[in-house]
Amino acid sequence: MQNSRTLERFRSFTNVRFHLRAIALVIDSKALATRALVVLGIVSLVFLAGCGGGTSQSVNNQPPPPPPTPTINLLFPNCVSAGEQFVNSVNNQLTVSGTNFVASSVVRWNGADRPTTLEGGQLIAQISASDIAAPGTAAVTVFNPPPGGGSSSSLTFTITTGAVSPQSIAVDPAGKFAYVADTEIGASCDVGYVSMYMINPTTGALASIGLPVSTQDSNAESVTVDPFGKFAYVANYGSVTIYTINPTTGALASIGPPVSTGDSDANSVTVDPFGKFAYVASMGNPDFSIGGDGSVTMYTINATTGALTYTGSILGNCPGLCVPLSVVVDPSGKFAYVPNGAGIVPNVAMYTINATTGALTSIGTVAVAVGGFANWAAVDPSGKFAYVTASPTGSADDVSMYTINATTGALTSIGTVAAGTGPVSVVVDPSGKFAYVANRASNDISMYTINATTGALTSIGTIAAGSIPTSIAIHPSGKFAYVTNFGSNDVSMYNIDTTTGVLTLIGTIGT
Repeated sequence: MQNSRTLERFRSFTNVRFHLRAIALVIDSKALATRALVVLGIVSLVFLAGCGGGTSQSVNNQPPPPPPTPTINLLFPNCVSAGEQFVNSVNNQLTVSGTNFVASSVVRWNGADRPTTLEGGQLIAQISASDIAAPGTAAVTVFNPPPGGGSSSSLTFTITTGAVSPQSIAVDPAGKFAYVADTEIGASCDVGYVSMYMINPTTGALASIGLPVSTQDSNAESVTVDPFGKFAYVANYGSVTIYTINPTTGALASIGPPVSTGDSDANSVTVDPFGKFAYVASMGNPDFSIGGDGSVTMYTINATTGALTYTGSILGNCPGLCVPLSVVVDPSGKFAYVPNGAGIVPNVAMYTINATTGALTSIGTVAVAVGGFANWAAVDPSGKFAYVTASPTGSADDVSMYTINATTGALTSIGTVAAGTGPVSVVVDPSGKFAYVANRASNDISMYTINATTGALTSIGTIAAGSIPTSIAIHPSGKFAYVTNFGSNDVSMYNIDTTTGVLTLIGTIGT
């Protein structure tokens, strides 16, 4: 019906227009021609009004509102080491989170526009290498164009002089390179890094082989190298970052984004002796008022690419509170041990390893000798003895010692030996003759000899480390030891007397 009326109006309008044009051609009077044109205009307006024309807008056809003023609340990363790249160590892509972002929003770096895209409600900005070439800070804002719009308040991006707060160190199997996981690179920074070093085969001294590489996640806690020296793995807050190792230079190259662990606060990553499986101990929520909920995540390793494939996870397997802090695999690859830093019943969870899948099967727990935190474990090269550091409450810090049943993997306590204050990392040298413990509260290293028959440790003294030592690595030759110092931001380097096991400091190097 509406179409019929519109068509009739159009025909009427056309007829009127035809007659008026005829009048204008026949009558040579300007006045009459003008009147005719006025009539034509009136008719035209009537027709347009009938068709819904005119200058007013319908309710459903309003212009879009102008973009609001944006706000920003998070930058990732929010800092980087000067001259280093971030995000996959290739593309300096800055992620900006906030509200009121639109497709035309632009991220500004110290007031200058940077190429920006809107992805999943966040802005991704391309930051140039020159932007982060020198230490300093940059003000990051987001601008929405007019009408409306405007600029957000700013957040600060920090460019630091280098990685700090070293947490863990690993040496490659060939003894050519060392890698240090740094939990942060400066105040208020939330991105982990890995520092890389070349090892002098004669002196054991470390020399930097380039700027630290990003882990693309926060709180890099632990680094390990696979037994073939092809890949390095770093446990972050809730993920594992994977790198390939250049066999000539030792440089690390990320193979992609970090792999999620499915749990928070990953504390360590371990690769089995055959490079087939990886295990990550995550503290989860170590709130003693509600109980810990940590886990051990299991992966298979792609022998060609180093990529991890998730195969499952298990709880820390402890009565009461459960906070898994580390995983150690025996030299045969048959058994795994997980110290649980539990405040009520600290223990070591024991597992068998499925040779095909890498799956862990519990064979029970064994208590550490005193209450507090069971921190770190080490197994000697023969697979006969295990050692676990403990930081108890109201008692002397010590190392619990165990024998290992070669058939079942079960641990049997053979007592404890005193350590320094706040023992964390424990390692055994490649010969199986000596053991060393980093004491983060007393800032020193405890040294021990190992009884080859019983596995008992005998103290041979301590040696000073830097501030808050956290991790120890022994060179495959057994001649050198390296200790990360969280508080002093450096690595202590030592010679090992291969007869007595005594350490001698040969220097320090910053991270």
